[in-house]
Amino acid sequence: MSEQVKNRPVKITDTTFRDAHQSLIATRMKTEEMLPIAEKMDQVGFYSMEVWGGATFDASLRFLKEDPWERLRKLRAAIKNTKLQMLLRGQNILGYRHYADDVVEYFVQKSIANGIDIIRIFDALNDPRNLETAINATKKEKGHAQVAISYTLSEVHTLEYYVKLAKQFENMGADSICIKDMAGLLLPYDSYELVSALKKAINIPIELHGHYTSGVVAMTYMKGVEAGADIIDTAMSPFSMGTSQPATEVMAETFRGTPYDAGLNQEVMSEIADYLRPLREKAMEEGLLDPKVLGVDIKTLMYQVPGGMLSNLVSQLKKQNAEDRFYEVLKEIPRVREDFGYPPLVTPTSQIVGTQAVLNVLMNQRYKMVSKESKALVRGEYGKTPVPISEEVRKMVIGDEKPITCRPADLLEPELDKIEAEMKQYKEQNEDVLSYALFPQVAEEFFKYRQAQKTKVDPALADTANKVYPV
Repeated sequence: MSEQVKNRPVKITDTTFRDAHQSLIATRMKTEEMLPIAEKMDQVGFYSMEVWGGATFDASLRFLKEDPWERLRKLRAAIKNTKLQMLLRGQNILGYRHYADDVVEYFVQKSIANGIDIIRIFDALNDPRNLETAINATKKEKGHAQVAISYTLSEVHTLEYYVKLAKQFENMGADSICIKDMAGLLLPYDSYELVSALKKAINIPIELHGHYTSGVVAMTYMKGVEAGADIIDTAMSPFSMGTSQPATEVMAETFRGTPYDAGLNQEVMSEIADYLRPLREKAMEEGLLDPKVLGVDIKTLMYQVPGGMLSNLVSQLKKQNAEDRFYEVLKEIPRVREDFGYPPLVTPTSQIVGTQAVLNVLMNQRYKMVSKESKALVRGEYGKTPVPISEEVRKMVIGDEKPITCRPADLLEPELDKIEAEMKQYKEQNEDVLSYALFPQVAEEFFKYRQAQKTKVDPALADTANKVYPV
């Protein structure tokens, strides 16, 4: 390495408590499993720890019967020196539809009040209009607004496209930019070129986020850091690789003794890995960690389809006894994506495009049957697609309906008061209103469970056989 390179230590965001277990064990890590090691992780020297958001909110309520807000407060109490970070889907927040601005603003306010320092905000279509409310709310609450670019490949997703988008996000108030490579499509030398171009165009830090699905992301990080990337996302080794991020310890050791040395404590990380390893083994025994997700899936690079989307397609085709048509569907996906204006394939657009491709193949006719989500995407309910959808495709999908051209959230009336009125019988903290706003049925079940937990019951009278509460 050239002696002329000045010391420029790379910062490391550890994703173990959020994206790593979401990617590998279906978001099933419990708060009680995190807390014993949280203080130790605080001693490593991470720039930040991603501990909240994404699917963790839904999974906590739905599967773990935990209050996600309580998890955040407990982690904040244990992690005193490291910034806490979360992932937010812009106007979707953490749910699956667009929410009114008052809900987005209140959610951001409460997230920061309960301990979040950095909010990574992204939109599946990279539509700036779907990000502005969340960015403004984060800035108002004195949080760090990191805006993510959903990275994908197509004839329109050029270097110029990404540079223009990053400039726009910086002008909207982004404190840093994340290149969010959800499918592992960013190749090492492309990473060098992209980061170099961004460093010339913007004056805020750049973070790299990638998944190991395609097998290239550690090399992509290395070239990106050499080009000037400031921060990389990694996961502690027991919850790394596969569909997760590269191993924190490996990346720290890769840069050891170089101008990019992160200066992380390898001894402390070894202790943390020793604690986490049995959790991984337990997840494997319980069938939560499928060995299939740990390998390299080169189809990701061949078809530009995220790994999770591939397994979803196989599952859909199995149900229809049509597994033999898998490769027909793979060929149809890029065609549907082109028809739908080249959306990046990330939640929810990956599911929409994949399902429509399956329908087109199984019906033996394109758009003979159209999902309601496809109609919503073509109608403009999710926002503006990178390329306008042609009149021909629009006619096939939504007929003579007029598409939406405004910001989708402009069509939504304020929701908070109505939501609070609906769930007031369950409210024990202000944050409960937001849990209900995002997942009404799931939250209501959790609230009933929480209430029942407080009711003392004679164990002899508990109906354990039928798993009916109280138990």
